Amino acid sequence: MTSTHAGPHSYRWTILAAGVVGQASFSAILLGLPSIAPQIRHGYGLTLTQVGVVLAALNFGLLVTLLPWGIVADRIGERAVLATGLAGCAAALVAAGFTSSFGGLVAALSVAGALGGGTQSASGRAVMSWFGPEERGLAVGIRQTAVPLGGAIASGALPALTTYVSLRAAFFGLAAGCAAGAGVGVALLRSETQPQEDDEDPSPPLRNPRIWRLCIASTFYVVTQISLVSFLVLFLHDARGVSTATAAGVLATTQILGGGARIAVGRWSDRIRARIAPLRRIALALTLAVTASAVLVHATLWLLVPALVAAGTLGLSWNGLSFTAAAEAAGRRRSGASIGLQQTFLSGGGIVAPITFAAVVHAASWRIGFALAAASPLVGYALLSPLAERRS
Repeated sequence: MTSTHAGPHSYRWTILAAGVVGQASFSAILLGLPSIAPQIRHGYGLTLTQVGVVLAALNFGLLVTLLPWGIVADRIGERAVLATGLAGCAAALVAAGFTSSFGGLVAALSVAGALGGGTQSASGRAVMSWFGPEERGLAVGIRQTAVPLGGAIASGALPALTTYVSLRAAFFGLAAGCAAGAGVGVALLRSETQPQEDDEDPSPPLRNPRIWRLCIASTFYVVTQISLVSFLVLFLHDARGVSTATAAGVLATTQILGGGARIAVGRWSDRIRARIAPLRRIALALTLAVTASAVLVHATLWLLVPALVAAGTLGLSWNGLSFTAAAEAAGRRRSGASIGLQQTFLSGGGIVAPITFAAVVHAASWRIGFALAAASPLVGYALLSPLAERRS
């Protein structure tokens, strides 16, 4: 389908808006919880490594259900999957608010991730179905801004809730957001009824080597992304003496800029008709920015904070390109399964990254942790080399 269709096809922008709301409400959990990591650590009496486990808990559930959710979305449609998943996620977050132990909190957040995982495939599949390839990079870039947008909103709201109300209220606030996202999905999402040709290889995602390579390479990108975003507030607060509110403001700023970067690189990929070449260039820039942050760990905040913001912005910028490339490689009819497979890999990286990063920092230093995070995108860069030659 092309962007010039009139009538019902103009509804694609409403579909995009619904996808943004649904994804933002879920992403607020993943990217918002790091903004209250100090309060979670204090409230539950956790070690730094245990904080890493809590921040990874959502991905425990996601890892199990993302691919099944994607297959279900291909078969029954996006609206039912998004609404059911977000409603269940909201209930699990309410339960998280009533927990009093480390194990209970991890379990509740894992269930929230498992139930809310359908949002990833459903909202992404809807956008892929309604937008043609000539504007898909832009559309998916806008949809992917929902991730840092949700994180930015949560990073501003959650510290205030924990300070002026309670830590429990922060979990209830996240639950309310997911419930609202479910309502918007029910009201606005509908299936594209016009027949479309698949974009590229119609083979099933699990038998498509191109998709597997994209998934593995993307995992090395997300390791750096999660390491930066998950520990930015804790690093500035614990290692550099910045207040939680100010550090959360730095995180929110990074997420807003990261959202803008996703739109920009999506539009860039449409114009040059390539997804992988921009991805590889971002890997090099990200490595340089994180390396600079590692070097400046003990420098004045006037130098360190801009370096961290730049690194975080680049770390958040690439997801839309990877998302689009994987879905296009599978074709529209199997895009839900392809998105689910890719997001499963990214969730695996989301589990490994915070736990490993926290362990490295605990055993060595923040500088060593950032230095190792800087090296990860270079592996993704190398893995994507064969795909870049095909001008995907």
